[in-house]
Amino acid sequence: MKRLRHVALFPTLQTFHFANIPHMKPVAIFRHAPTEGPGYFAIYLDRHRIPWQIIGVDVGEAVPADPRAFSGLVFMGGPMSVNDDLPWIAPVLKLIRDGVADDVPVLGHCLGGQLMSKALGGAVSRNSVKEIGWGEVAVVEAPAGRQWFGHVAPSFTSFHWHGETFTVPPGAERVLTNQHCENQAFALGKHLGMQCHIEMTPEMIDSWCASGAGEIGRSKSTAVQSIAVIKEVSEQGLATLHAVADGVYDRWTEGLTRQNLRV
Repeated sequence: MKRLRHVALFPTLQTFHFANIPHMKPVAIFRHAPTEGPGYFAIYLDRHRIPWQIIGVDVGEAVPADPRAFSGLVFMGGPMSVNDDLPWIAPVLKLIRDGVADDVPVLGHCLGGQLMSKALGGAVSRNSVKEIGWGEVAVVEAPAGRQWFGHVAPSFTSFHWHGETFTVPPGAERVLTNQHCENQAFALGKHLGMQCHIEMTPEMIDSWCASGAGEIGRSKSTAVQSIAVIKEVSEQGLATLHAVADGVYDRWTEGLTRQNLRV
């Protein structure tokens, strides 16, 4: 859970990117807050000519009922809790369950990972500390950990901004962890839910720091960095994080069905 960031970095209208590939269903990207769009993930998809579509939950767009209308489902971050009484949460949870049941790859970033956990039988609650800024995460030494993060094992530095955490849902495996948050990511076959943010861009870092300055200033958590530290680390940190994201997104897009990828 994070405070709302008011600076809009992404379109508020439904956005389509088809990259001139015929007969391919788009990846649906669910945006829950104006500044928490796809970030580097969109850059990755465009580079690989994979079409994508924004579902603007933050501007009242309806949650689709059928996951099979898309080649994959991706859920971004947001300041709310999955335990809040919001009208779109129940249909999103159902869509995630149906997507997994129908073998449509699902990917979650921060709030998105929490939504996946709750949809699949896990729970979301307050973390022991608030975690904001750059911090190391360790790859769990297990088959799923190696499959998803073997290219950066045994650890890497990711970006964080959360006050809640999820449990690993039944049947899934923990694949990332750190000292501040035991469950940083879980995998369930071709589906991946993350607590950390691998989708960051320089624009997102600047926006979040600007609108989250008060939250950072009020926090007493030792896992919350100052804006100065965040920005000092960001130039090199983002370059490294994008390499991490490339490997993760490579693995996830392998799960997109062949019939949805014909050209």
